[in-house]
Amino acid sequence: MTPGENPLVSQPQAVAIGFHQVSKSFTRGEVRRTALYELDFEARAGRITGLVGPDGAGKTTIMRLCAGLLLPDSGRIEVLGLDTRSESEAVQARIGYMPQHFGLYEDLTVAENLNLYADLHGVKSAERKQRFEQLLAFTDLGPFTTRLAGKLSGGMKQKLGLACVLMEQPDLLLLDEPTVGVDPVSRQELWQMIRTMMEAGAGVLVSTAYLEEAERCDDVLLLSDGELLASGRPAEFRAGLKGRTFSLPAIGAQRRQLQERLRRQPGVIDAVLQGSRLRLLLEEGRRIDELQIPDALAVTAATPRFEDAFIDLLASKQSAIPSGAVAEPPTVAAEMAIEKKTEVISLVKVRRCFGEFVAVRDVDLSIHRGEIFGLLGPNGAGKSTVIRMLCGLLPPSAGRATVLGLDLLRAPVAVRGRIGYMSQRFALYRQLSVRQNLQFFAGAYGLRGGERSVRLDQALAGYGLEPYADTLSGNLPLGFQQRLALACALLHDPEIVFLDEPTSGVDPIARRAFWSQINALAGRGVTVLVTTHFIQEAEYCDRLAIMYEGRVIAEDTPERLKAGCQREGEAMPGLEEVFVQLVEQAGQV
Repeated sequence: MTPGENPLVSQPQAVAIGFHQVSKSFTRGEVRRTALYELDFEARAGRITGLVGPDGAGKTTIMRLCAGLLLPDSGRIEVLGLDTRSESEAVQARIGYMPQHFGLYEDLTVAENLNLYADLHGVKSAERKQRFEQLLAFTDLGPFTTRLAGKLSGGMKQKLGLACVLMEQPDLLLLDEPTVGVDPVSRQELWQMIRTMMEAGAGVLVSTAYLEEAERCDDVLLLSDGELLASGRPAEFRAGLKGRTFSLPAIGAQRRQLQERLRRQPGVIDAVLQGSRLRLLLEEGRRIDELQIPDALAVTAATPRFEDAFIDLLASKQSAIPSGAVAEPPTVAAEMAIEKKTEVISLVKVRRCFGEFVAVRDVDLSIHRGEIFGLLGPNGAGKSTVIRMLCGLLPPSAGRATVLGLDLLRAPVAVRGRIGYMSQRFALYRQLSVRQNLQFFAGAYGLRGGERSVRLDQALAGYGLEPYADTLSGNLPLGFQQRLALACALLHDPEIVFLDEPTSGVDPIARRAFWSQINALAGRGVTVLVTTHFIQEAEYCDRLAIMYEGRVIAEDTPERLKAGCQREGEAMPGLEEVFVQLVEQAGQV
């Protein structure tokens, strides 16, 4: 479906959004914080403009200002040639705005949600049938009109939200992180829809935490602390990195130690694992032969990515990328345990049913001590159900499941005392401060006296939470909410940690700090099972299992999965390409 006639098609380079010396501050209690500082930029019709930046950079504030939901403290904003201060209603009549938490009514069906938004937009009854058919075809939701919105997968919910936003064929589309928590297949489909809107002449402003998505934008605005650091096309960001990005082998149990050792060397801005390779980004003017790299490792030049440019610009502003938690180095005992491949999680023909619905279907898994194991799959594949069973929160319907040698049907409480769990959604107490949350979980884990005080102090210092100790957890930036959730999950020093999409929506700087913490845990012999929709971070895992419709369709190391999908005479595919290929093949069986 191509959206209807758009007055901007004939002038695709018209300015859709203009910010002129715009500043905006917010007051919480007695503290006033500047969200945007004298911001100047333009976004044009017929183009996709991406907003990227760390948590708290000001992306959502820009979206709300463009929609006329906020007014600037100073400066001027023009949207589609209209002043948002004096013509906000006219602006809102011509835009489509999809915030991070779009207001679907989960107890209504897909069709009922569409009818409700048609009522809100004043779409006449005679026009609805044709418009609904267009939107349902555009979003592939035609077969699901009678399904409750609350029963849709994450990707389908986002598609329904987009359909509601497009009810009146807007001239400008504002999308605030529309793909957060959405699997790679659904992300590709959403981006195809966004591209279709742009080709029809609409301007599109989209914020994203996934930097590979910034490569799909025509123009990119890079923000930090309410200021515009840089703007341009993605290729322009990459151009200045020639001769500064490299790759070298990183294989086996010591690859994370190699990553941490190189990351700490002078002149290294970034060191990130990509399967069996380690990618390096050097400071400008630094040479690769200045680094202390083992002679046996052959270093090759790597093609710069937009993410490298992002990290380079942010690191120059912040002086250094935070390393995250301070964790003790791996012990000899932990390394020996890892080498022995001690099994700590075992699933044999495990099923989980909810009534007649089979959520997990005959799953077999064996996970070892000190291993980082990734569980991938589309929304609704059964990943979270597997984790909830392994945490003793759901009993298996059939099969045998053991954790640390304990049967989950017979000893779920004993299992819960030896594991840590970080849920998909922020599950802490938003009305309690950071310190109070830590105190509550310390008590829940049975920590007392001097040990309790030491653990609390270590958590605040090790996770960079000391400046926020008395801040309400609900007011923390997303990256710090995630740090606090991880700190609470690890207070009692568990042997296994379950992480259910822990970095959803978190910016790459915070994501690197998080994985520094996880790598340190694995080095100490802690087993980590993580689900994620961010496929690049799946490269950090030792092994992966990909699920589809409740069953495991592939399991291996990231490199062997990629090699298994490589076509003769072609380059090695990326992990996201492998994911999409395997899921599509499974869907055709």
